[in-house]
Order: sequence, then structure tokens, then C-alpha cells
Amino acid sequence: MNSALYQKILKENVRPSDCDVNLKHTWVIQQDNDPKHTTKITKEWLHNNSVSVLEWPSQSPDLNPIEHLWRDLKMAVHQRLPSNLTELERICKEEWQRIPKSRCEKLVASFPKRLMTVLDQKGASNKY
Repeated sequence: MNSALYQKILKENVRPSDCDVNLKHTWVIQQDNDPKHTTKITKEWLHNNSVSVLEWPSQSPDLNPIEHLWRDLKMAVHQRLPSNLTELERICKEEWQRIPKSRCEKLVASFPKRLMTVLDQKGASNKY
């Protein structure tokens, strides 16, 4: 993925979601410091579209609950042994849909505890 594709995803998915749930632009997007997120053109797109971005430390999977979902997805897909790219895509989508909402809620609810652990450990490695 490059910054152009990332911007396309934001335009086609994030912006419509903003309107769908009537957030009235009171939300902030969180992203890691991957190069596609930090290119000049992406920063300009975010600014021009009034998207606020939460400052985020790089290399901080302990503060990024979706990393746990990626691990869950990888494990589930690996167990199904896709044999080609088409199967891989189909299985990824199926397994993503199977992740329970409660799993996401639990990960989000754990954020304050994660943050305190990172602060207590002064950013050092921790159980998350």
C-alpha cells in the first residue's frame, strides 16, 4: 500500500462513515507512523479534509489494540490453509466477519490500563 491508496481508503471509507454515524467532525483518527500515513501528500489530504490526527509514538503495538485483531485474524486464516490468493482474500474476509464485537469492545476498554502500563514502564516492553 502507498499513500495514494491510503488516501483513497480514507476518502471512500472513513469520510462516509463519518457522515453515516453523524459525528459532525468531532472525532480524531489514530494511525501509526507508517510512511504512507506521514507523507507530505497524506498530511495535506488530512488537513484539507479537516481530519484531526492523534499524535502517536512509533513502534507502539501495546497502545494499538488492533494489533491483537491482526494476530487473531492471522491465526484463524493460517488454520484454514488457503491455497491461492483468491482463497486467501475470501478467507480473510470471512474470518474478519467472525471476530465478535465483544472482542473489539474488550480491546478498546483495555486502553486506559494499557496506557497506564506503558507510562509505569516508561515505554519499556510490557505484557501488552
